[in-house]
Amino acid sequence: MAENRIHARERLLSFMLLFSVGLSTVRSTAQVPLLIWSTDSLPPLASPSAGHISSDQELTAYLSPVFASGPHTVLLFLQEKLSKDDLTRYGGVFGNKQDSAFKNLEAALQSSSSVAFPALEWRSPSAITALLEAELRASPVLADPDTLSHLSIDVSVNNLMLINLPYCSDSLKSCKELLRNNDEVLGKVLSVVQTKGVPYISIYTGQQPSRVISETAVPQEKMGRSLLQAVEADVKPPIIFNMTGQPCIMLWAQNLNVSTKSGEWIDLATQTPQLTGSCSPSNSQLVLSYPSGYVLSFSMSQRFYPVSARNWFSLDTVELEVGGVSASYAGSRGIYAPAEYSFRCQSVNNFQDALLVRNNTNSSLSVWSLNFIDFQIQGFGLNNGTNFSYASDCASFFTPAIWMGLLTSLLMLLIFLYGLHMIMQLNTMDRFDDPKGPFISVPQSE
Repeated sequence: MAENRIHARERLLSFMLLFSVGLSTVRSTAQVPLLIWSTDSLPPLASPSAGHISSDQELTAYLSPVFASGPHTVLLFLQEKLSKDDLTRYGGVFGNKQDSAFKNLEAALQSSSSVAFPALEWRSPSAITALLEAELRASPVLADPDTLSHLSIDVSVNNLMLINLPYCSDSLKSCKELLRNNDEVLGKVLSVVQTKGVPYISIYTGQQPSRVISETAVPQEKMGRSLLQAVEADVKPPIIFNMTGQPCIMLWAQNLNVSTKSGEWIDLATQTPQLTGSCSPSNSQLVLSYPSGYVLSFSMSQRFYPVSARNWFSLDTVELEVGGVSASYAGSRGIYAPAEYSFRCQSVNNFQDALLVRNNTNSSLSVWSLNFIDFQIQGFGLNNGTNFSYASDCASFFTPAIWMGLLTSLLMLLIFLYGLHMIMQLNTMDRFDDPKGPFISVPQSE
């Protein structure tokens, strides 16, 4: 239970962080935030890139499959005005949680399945209501806590309950108090619906933004460094092998280059393989059979090491088979990671800084080569069928660039110390000529 609260709190924090994203090419855009939570499980929503403003079409594309699953009771908390600054300024995520104006809203997001559209393009005050009417094919019913407590809700049909909430004046104190009152109304409505035992989907948004802020348009793309834990839209999905309906092995590579007797390189990553294999707590094997006749096998194992007090997995062998002839390679040089991690390496090959060492003694197989580019694999501890766990990279910490920087810094330090030593050895003169004494007379001879 405590772990669920932590995850919910982290999810809420990520929502609020998305509300305060900084932007760079200035333009004026009207937008409102929109929060959705439900007693049932909601489908996940991909994290928007920095500065992304969601359109009505994106919201419709998300809600359509949600509402298509059967009759729903939707609670629409429609505030007169709302902007993302209101949530971050008066909320308790960045400030004092005890003084938050959105205690009931934050509690509902933490305890339910929830998603957020941090910036939804605003067109008109009735746009959200019209969209929900079209999706649910139901007219909105104005409601408040007292009305709902005496209202009979038919769960066999779609219901749209509209709860209008006012907005505040320019006074900071009165604004926070009014938003706190709105939050109390929200809490009472949810309490009444839960008491009736009615499953619901709640939406909290604004009829219009409380302020139109200057924002920047940035390219709609992810920025920064990322591994395959977050698979991007233009990246091909990883190979996933399922055992008894659960994912147990994942593999991804930009290129799976193999070369046999002909010396010609073939990229197997461009082909779709058939998957076979096996999984157990101590061993796992993934076999990729390609239409071109090539077969790649990856065998992994995990063991407990008392020194580190944890389980580690290793890629023991990689086997390439073509036309009944196979070559085996041992992953004996650093292809390992903690059992709950994945292993990643920019290049895994058997000929340059080789991580794969040939097992076969047959000389005719000596020309066979493997070169896997941007390679990542995980054979144990898969908790999610779409994402790798944290990646343990094969790159060593002391790279040539780091060694060069360390040696250069050491040389500069030695020069500085030598100069300082020379300065410390300088001594002032302890004897001087007396200007008041007799002058030296030098007789001159004619």
